[in-house]
Amino acid sequence: MSKTSGPASYTQFACVGTGFSAIALGATLKRWHGIGDIRFFERHSELGGTWFINQYPGCACDVPSALYSFSFEPNPDWSRILSPQGEIWQYLYDVATKYSLIDRMRFGVNVQRCEWSEENKRWRMTIREYNTGKIFYHECQFLFAATGQLMQPQEIDVPGASNFQGRIFHSSRWDKDVDIEGKRVIVFGNGCTASQIVPAIVSKTKHLTQAIRSKQWFLPPVDSENTAILKYFLRYIPGTIFLQRFLCYAKAEDALRGFYMTKAGNKYRQGMRAKAEKYMRETAPAKYHDKLIPDFEIGCKRRIFDAGYLQSLHSENLTLLDEPVQEILPEGIRTQNGIIEADVIVMANGFVTNNAVGGLEIVGREGETIDQHWESFGGPEAYNCTIANGFPNFFILLGPNSLTGHNSAIIAAENSVNYALRIIEPLLDGKGTVVEVTRQAEQQYVDRIQRDMENTVWFTGCTSWYLKDTKDGKKWNGVTYPYSQAYFWYRCLFPNFKDLRISVSCKLSF
Repeated sequence: MSKTSGPASYTQFACVGTGFSAIALGATLKRWHGIGDIRFFERHSELGGTWFINQYPGCACDVPSALYSFSFEPNPDWSRILSPQGEIWQYLYDVATKYSLIDRMRFGVNVQRCEWSEENKRWRMTIREYNTGKIFYHECQFLFAATGQLMQPQEIDVPGASNFQGRIFHSSRWDKDVDIEGKRVIVFGNGCTASQIVPAIVSKTKHLTQAIRSKQWFLPPVDSENTAILKYFLRYIPGTIFLQRFLCYAKAEDALRGFYMTKAGNKYRQGMRAKAEKYMRETAPAKYHDKLIPDFEIGCKRRIFDAGYLQSLHSENLTLLDEPVQEILPEGIRTQNGIIEADVIVMANGFVTNNAVGGLEIVGREGETIDQHWESFGGPEAYNCTIANGFPNFFILLGPNSLTGHNSAIIAAENSVNYALRIIEPLLDGKGTVVEVTRQAEQQYVDRIQRDMENTVWFTGCTSWYLKDTKDGKKWNGVTYPYSQAYFWYRCLFPNFKDLRISVSCKLSF
């Protein structure tokens, strides 16, 4: 039985998670208001979120580093255009250190429940220590969920996984004790993660079988080393690093037109499709063209900038398997054509999506959970991607519909932080104690965003982790943002306070 510690601790701010969004929150609180009264709670042993848990071979960002970093902490020393995992983690650690955030972080704990107290106008968090099983409580005025949308691995949906006698693990839980040198390896999946793992390990394996279920559009690589002269200019020539960021941003935003089902969008996609297909046919083995080249619209699923994957398919010790895997056996896998033996199985089959709070139990006013709230709308959603009616002083960073198919998630995360801190400014100034969005404003926002989403390439029929099925048989996209990041920035810069309720309570105690 778990032991419960004493009375609840308290900070004005509390945040679940220690990744990009959480660190942006802590740093911006310091920069804007000089506030350090915040506590972060993290289930893992170190900060970094997705950039700590994903340490598989070849792990790197697929967004230029100039954009995949904080606007207030530009880094002139990135080694490559697309930074590897280790550099990104170190960058996060350095920023957290600069703003004195690490001492405010508690690791190895699981936030089990967050419940709003209408009487005290506080959030009460129930938290469990992994090592001891001890339960303790923490309270806060402002609660932030910075759990990210790609944190919970998909379950293995092939029967027999528990019978496998070798080592089997998800790509985001890479087993560093496993030596793949000379081993027979099976990799499930061919998305962004698998396309990085395969070229990174194939030369070390005795044989690698990649089991794929769907096709992907691959674009030519954009990665290369950043030269010493470029780093010099970025560091010492005033304005250069901000010009680089702006040019990368403008290039990324230009791709947005390809996501709309318009004449201009169709023309853009036709050009991109021709470019991608030409590259794939020239780079991948001809015997695999039919297995690789999609027939759906480019952009319907996340585009992949090739990191050596297509060339690696020429390896003599690699087999691309597109027939269904019927079951996992003690010695390997079974397909309709027989048994394929393996020593190691890597599941690069993605994450649970359309859940922007990472499975947290969030209980708002009148006992309504966030899952019940979302069910009443049809799927995960939030007003301006951040707040929900009935959940006062609660903010989801990088929340529903905040991700993009074309730009950097870090821009969206910063915008979410800035929006949250702008709408609580009256509270920090003593003009109120509670802020929340009205139900009407939330409903209107959700209806609009889902309606506009239907006119994008994401709804053209492919199987994508952007979408989920609703109870009435429709498709719901609670992941991507159907407008430009410039528009999101504008909405966050100038909040519409008419859509919000700010109230004062004499019962609030500190």
